[in-house]
Amino acid sequence: MVAKTPLKRITYTEIVDLLIDDVEKGKKFDNHVEWGIDLESAHKRYLTEVLFQKPVTVYNYPKGVKAFYRKLNDDLKTVAAVDVLVLEVGRELIGGRIEEIGLPAKPYEWYIDLPRFGTIKHCGFDLGFERMVLFAT
Repeated sequence: MVAKTPLKRITYTEIVDLLIDDVEKGKKFDNHVEWGIDLESAHKRYLTEVLFQKPVTVYNYPKGVKAFYRKLNDDLKTVAAVDVLVLEVGRELIGGRIEEIGLPAKPYEWYIDLPRFGTIKHCGFDLGFERMVLFAT
């Protein structure tokens, strides 16, 4: 089903608006829903299994909920980050700012130096292996 179904593509802000609307209509989540929260498993499962009933690509997350190395967007509030949410996993299957969040630069120098020494253009992503196994099984 996943291979044959087009992904729903939607911004984090649009997702939060949808969740808030549903909460106002009576949907209950354990934690308060507002812009700036990190989406939890219950939110992600609700999006994929109830609202859209298919995989969902969520992008442009608040900078506070994503890793330091994500590119800051022009609005200075969100980062260029994307998560691919799939049904029944409850987490993203595929899913960065050092100084701003107070991390020491020294341990990350090798990573910071990568573009200086040349690399190919890429979007980059990580894949949660255990989530992939859960999804596949």
